[in-house]
Parts: sequence; C-alpha cells; structure tokens
Amino acid sequence: MPVTPTTTLKTVDVEEERLRRLNALGQFLDNAIRIPGVGYRVGYDAVIGLIPGVGDLIGFALSIYIVLAATRYRLPVSTLLRMVLNVGLEALIGMVPLLGDLFDAAYKANVRNLDLLRAHLAARGRGLARPSDARFYAGLFVAVAGLLALAGLLIFSLVRALQALLGP
Repeated sequence: MPVTPTTTLKTVDVEEERLRRLNALGQFLDNAIRIPGVGYRVGYDAVIGLIPGVGDLIGFALSIYIVLAATRYRLPVSTLLRMVLNVGLEALIGMVPLLGDLFDAAYKANVRNLDLLRAHLAARGRGLARPSDARFYAGLFVAVAGLLALAGLLIFSLVRALQALLGP
C-alpha cells in the first residue's frame, strides 16, 4: 500500500532562490541599518569601509560577487559594464578617508546593480527587445575621451614644468 505524504513539498526555482539571495545581500550591504529620526538607510558596506586598510577591499569583493553572480543571467555587455562602473566608482571614491565612506553610504552601488539586473529580467520576461545601449556607449566614449585628454594635459604640463626647472 503506497504511503501518501501529509504535507506537499514546495518546488523551489533555483533561479528565483539565487535572485532572492542576491537581493538580500544587496540590501544587507546598502540598506540594512535605518538611521533613527532621519529615515535614511545605510548598509554594512559603509560600516565595513570604516575599517582601515581592508574595509574597502572587503566591500569591493562583496560588490564584485554580485556582479559575477549577475553574469549567470546572460546580461548584455553594456549592463555588465554599468555594474562594473558602479562598483569601480564606489571603490575608487571609497578609498578617500571619510568622504569616501559618506559617498559609499549614499551611492549604493549594489542596489543600483540589482535594479539593473531586475530591469533586464523584467524586460526579458515580457519578451521585449533589449533596450538600446547607444546612450551608454556614447557616454562611455565621452568619459574615456575626457580622461585621455586630461591625462594628455597632465603629461604636457609635467613636461613643461620639467623643462622650466632644468632649463634650456
């Protein structure tokens, strides 16, 4: 005689569970702590960043984990680049003592990256075509061109200063 279970087993979609965990990590890193009286939320990423030397490195590693986990969802390259730029900007400015920690608490790169992931999954779920990445690539081109121009100007200025110091 077959035995019938008293409770039904829930089937858990692996992708949904993975996305739930990524969302939980993002909230932990960027929105876990509510500041009383202000209503603003900060995450443990900003708190960890206060540890001299290794705090920013730990926060960077956790943020990169979210980006690497998002690659499983076959995101467009431009979306992955946006995510890497979010993490890179937060890590770069985060290295500046105190100002970087304030920026880290306000910028919330992990929540931004998870918003990008959710937007992609929603568009894919509706069968919509991938949004145009032309504006992103144009902005990236302008930013890189600006950085190259700034680097060129800096090198030119250094050469001129060295020539003035060393004489003709």
